[in-house]
Amino acid sequence: MSTPESIIPKPDASKKTPGSRRSRGDSARKPRSTGDRATARSARRRSRELVLQGLYQWFLSGSDLTAVALHIREQDEFDKCDAAHFDAVLRGCIDNTSALDQVLTRHLDRPLNELSPIEHGILLIAGFELQQCLDIPYKVVINEAVELAKSFGGTDGHKYVNGVLDKAAVEWRTAEIQSR
Repeated sequence: MSTPESIIPKPDASKKTPGSRRSRGDSARKPRSTGDRATARSARRRSRELVLQGLYQWFLSGSDLTAVALHIREQDEFDKCDAAHFDAVLRGCIDNTSALDQVLTRHLDRPLNELSPIEHGILLIAGFELQQCLDIPYKVVINEAVELAKSFGGTDGHKYVNGVLDKAAVEWRTAEIQSR
């Protein structure tokens, strides 16, 4: 997957704001604690969580991509995510919603408009990753979507997400699935 240009201008590096990114060598960074789930999450997982928040905002407010991205980037936790993955997935989901929904709809047991915004967002994220992020194994994509659904979705929503993605993965990753 190639890294797209950032969807928002990069902040002036001379200005440190509460949400600005620290360099890798910054000694003020807190060490990870194995017992602290919030710090133990991978940067990719955190980027997916933030994309989900962005999609939720986009579904409910109808804001444009830049406004949504700016809002999410202002969060204190943004510096802990994979910003390039965040940009690619948020832009990819919003720009390709119609095409992604077309495939996902074939595997739903209800009309798309009856999905919760959370489930719809999770399916879009996973659909985009299945279609465009071929460096991520399909089982990882599905597992990450299930974990998002467990954390943010309704009761047993993770089972629904898993079932839809198992079927959709066959369309998007046929060769990978057949080679296993």
